[in-house]
Amino acid sequence: MRTSLRIIIAGLTLAACGPLSLYYRPGVSVTRMQTDTTNCEVAALKEAPIANELRQRPPIFFPGSTYCDASGYCTREPGYWIDGGVYTVDVNQDLRGRVADICMAKRGYQPVTLPACPSSVANSVPAAATVKLPTLTSNSCVIRYKSGNWQIVIRG
Repeated sequence: MRTSLRIIIAGLTLAACGPLSLYYRPGVSVTRMQTDTTNCEVAALKEAPIANELRQRPPIFFPGSTYCDASGYCTREPGYWIDGGVYTVDVNQDLRGRVADICMAKRGYQPVTLPACPSSVANSVPAAATVKLPTLTSNSCVIRYKSGNWQIVIRG
C-alpha cells in the first residue's frame, strides 16, 4: 500500500462501495494503526521529501485537410499545433511509499486490501465501526460508512 490513510479516508466518500486498503496487524486497535501509519508517513516524508519536477507533454500536430467539390476544385486547410501542456511530478512519491511500507513492516504491519461487503451482508449486521483489527480470513470484507469509519466483517 503506497497511499496514506488520510487519502484513503478522504476517498471513502467517493468510493464507498470499493475495496479498502490499510496496514494490518491482527489485534491492534484502529487508533494505534492510524497513529503508527501517520508516524511512518512523517518519517518517510523526512527521508524522501516532496521533489516536484516540471514536465511538458509534447505538442500535437493536426495535419490540414483537402476538400474538393464536384467540379474538381480543391482547397487545402493548413495544419495546426496544439500545446501538450505542462504538469508536475513528485519524483519521490514511490520512494516515499516504499519507505513508509518498510517502517510499517518493522512495526509488524502488512498492507492489505479488503473487498467491499455485498449489500446483503452489510444489511444483516449491526452498524459498528471496527475498533480492533480482527484476524482476517478469505471471507473478510469491509463496510464503509459516510462518516469515514469502516467495519471489517467476517462473512459466515
